[in-house]
Amino acid sequence: MELRQLEYFVAVAEEQNFTRAAARLHVVQSAVSAAVKTLERELGAPLLDRNSKRVRLTDAGAALLPRARIALDAARDARDAVAEVHGGLRGTLRIGTMTSIKLLQLPALLGEFHRRHPGVLLRTSVAPHGSQGLIDALAERRLDLAFVSLPGTLPAEIHLTELACTVLDLVVADDHPLATREAVTLADVAGLDFIDSPVGYGNRAVTDRAFATAGLSRRVTIEIPDIATGADHVRHGLGVALLPRFAVADDNGVRLLTVTGADLTWTASLATPTDRPVGAAARALIELTAEFLP
Repeated sequence: MELRQLEYFVAVAEEQNFTRAAARLHVVQSAVSAAVKTLERELGAPLLDRNSKRVRLTDAGAALLPRARIALDAARDARDAVAEVHGGLRGTLRIGTMTSIKLLQLPALLGEFHRRHPGVLLRTSVAPHGSQGLIDALAERRLDLAFVSLPGTLPAEIHLTELACTVLDLVVADDHPLATREAVTLADVAGLDFIDSPVGYGNRAVTDRAFATAGLSRRVTIEIPDIATGADHVRHGLGVALLPRFAVADDNGVRLLTVTGADLTWTASLATPTDRPVGAAARALIELTAEFLP
């Protein structure tokens, strides 16, 4: 059994597709297929159930996957130890991010990291299910770290370090009946059409929790994956939105109203695993984040 075989198997299991796994690994698909078949032959059991649409784990594959990830993590730690002796970090750092993260100035943070550790490849990704998807990926060892915004109960193996916070304001079009107001309550707006992120996103969780706490329901008429476009959707008459101020590029065509009597605090945090040691590159980014965003 070779580490390369385990790496290819894990990539296919996570991508649920040989073509996507090969693209992620920057190798040809035939090499991935051959490595997985060799691994299956050596272990004496099929690891993947292949069909024309997607690839699923067999029971044997599901049993191997967490152990394969542990083995790859151990190999990474060994490489990190040698690299540190020779004076430089190497490897790949997998970072989960939110679609809109201006509150943290992530490009500036990663730019500084790259200047200090140019030998580390930074691979950032978002999740279709927002911060909840990033937390799931971190728990499943598909990410090393993640910048998230997620109130509520977390898995025991995840720790959050709060980095920054802001408050969600109500954004309405200039010609909306509420546009002349300075402030509103949730009861004032419960009957309106809302623009919001899909379930799983941090700002959606904050808003849903606030309405639930107030004993109110609301109607979301359009879901958008990037809150940076929220004000534009409001501007074009698709509804109202609860957004952080940094997501409203300008106030042309919209008004921001304070919402009183509700907790609409949106917090950005760094999520790290507690059930396994992080690699040297991840530790370096954690330390830099504390320095960069005190």
